[in-house]
Amino acid sequence: MLLAWWQSAVVVADFRVDQAAGLRRMLGGGRQLQVVTFVAGCEGVGRSVAVANLGVALARLGKEVLIIDEHASSDDIASSFGLVARYDLLNVVQREMPLSQVLVQPMNGLLILPAAKAVKKIGRLSLPQQQTLLDAMSGLERPVDVILVDASMAHPNGFSPFGLASQETVVVLSGNSASITEAYSLIKKVSHAFSRKHFRILVNKVRSLPDARSIFENIAQVAAQRGIARLEFVGAIPLDESLRQSVQLCRPVLMQAPDSASAAAFRDIAADLLYWQRGDSETGGVEHFMQQLLHLSQRITPNVLRA
Repeated sequence: MLLAWWQSAVVVADFRVDQAAGLRRMLGGGRQLQVVTFVAGCEGVGRSVAVANLGVALARLGKEVLIIDEHASSDDIASSFGLVARYDLLNVVQREMPLSQVLVQPMNGLLILPAAKAVKKIGRLSLPQQQTLLDAMSGLERPVDVILVDASMAHPNGFSPFGLASQETVVVLSGNSASITEAYSLIKKVSHAFSRKHFRILVNKVRSLPDARSIFENIAQVAAQRGIARLEFVGAIPLDESLRQSVQLCRPVLMQAPDSASAAAFRDIAADLLYWQRGDSETGGVEHFMQQLLHLSQRITPNVLRA
């Protein structure tokens, strides 16, 4: 019942997206980097699973995707594909190995960059280390179209510098009250500490799209009434049996069960994401974005978010 209802809501959009993607590939055009950071107010909302599946969906739309993963090996993006990330971006910064040996490639068009260790030290890098990082990122074999950041909750400053440097921040929450409360708390803290006034909301693990809309409208109304931030609805992911099984099998649902309701929802969100407005920091490609990141990270006051 859930599968039929949800798929009927997105099948037309999927057809339109497939046609649009084909036209874009035929017409070509210049590449412009898009950076989106995914955060959560608490664990257990399926943030990493969502990022992994969106990465697959974007790659299948013909985009070159880089996922920057701020999580340790026990809970990282590579494990969502049944792979093991052995090294970290910090190994590159410290000139212990080239970037090519750190990157994990689960499929064509999709790269994973483990950065759990590097992100904790990004604001304390020496000038030679900063240059090493810039040189490595600018030397990627293929130009990157989209960077997805799977942001950790345990950053020393309370919020990922990637999240502050990127134009878009998506807050992932589920339908339970604790998740909603923690998501609002995170939005409030980041808004006050860093003057970020726009967030997007992805509602995960819900029974229906109307339920997700209701959850979003409630949190968006409170945030607007209190002058916290303007929130936009990204979409919703149903917790169907296919998604449960794919997580257990360490395989994205888009690969495991591409005809499932959850897979259709991920494809729909990925297609919409490509039309989000890009920021000035993203017009110069990966190297320019990394320069902006380094510039910003040197100026973040430690623990400002927790103050």
